[in-house]
Amino acid sequence: MRAFYENKLREVCSAFYFPNKIQATALIYFKRFYLQWSVMEHHPKNIMLTCVYAACKIEENHVSAEELGKGISQDHQMILNYEMIVYQSLEFDLIVYAPYRSVEGFVNDMEEFCGAKDEENQKLKDLQETARMEVDKIMLTDAPHLFPPGQLALAALRSANEMHRVVDFERYLTSILTRQNSEHTISQLMESLNAIDTWVRKYKFPTEKDMKHINRKLKSCWGHSSQDDSKKREKKRHKSHKSSNEVQNGPSIA
Repeated sequence: MRAFYENKLREVCSAFYFPNKIQATALIYFKRFYLQWSVMEHHPKNIMLTCVYAACKIEENHVSAEELGKGISQDHQMILNYEMIVYQSLEFDLIVYAPYRSVEGFVNDMEEFCGAKDEENQKLKDLQETARMEVDKIMLTDAPHLFPPGQLALAALRSANEMHRVVDFERYLTSILTRQNSEHTISQLMESLNAIDTWVRKYKFPTEKDMKHINRKLKSCWGHSSQDDSKKREKKRHKSHKSSNEVQNGPSIA
């Protein structure tokens, strides 16, 4: 269910033409929220919309709750009601470093590395665009929780380079490590990039049939929870009524 609403979150961002950094920030908020909560406690649809609203604020691309709610035919008051819950769950740690800017930085570095001319510059632009799409895939996995933005960007660029064949990517990685005097070896870096690729390959989007099954189970759980709450309230009311009678009539000795 979480995966389904992560894709819905992307659709909302696309509908409003929000930049990639807002989509990435909202996705990270959404993922981090459900590290602490269950979908049985807070419905993903409500949290998803609130995360988009919060990301717009943090990334200084402010859209009012009313405008956001109206654009997707949802009650904006729900977004406002959940806003503080989301912030508290994130422990007010709201700065997100997305891989998109790292991709741009690495592509600029590749221009110098290749000594790129006009024709190669166009190839690098194509590489960057494909890498952005690869980052979109990576952001739907759990890899952003496990690897820094620079490694996510390199994994995306490596996948894109397999299509465009612009640079000798292993030689480029070696040059990065050499210039940065990095403690990591090329084998360690390659291991991280391979692990990110594995996360992307393992990712599965739930089918409509899966979602219907999950929704039925979720509604059933919420139904049982509501019934349990009703029984508790009834039991408490009955106990309170019984205590009131004892006070009026004195304790029973029967």
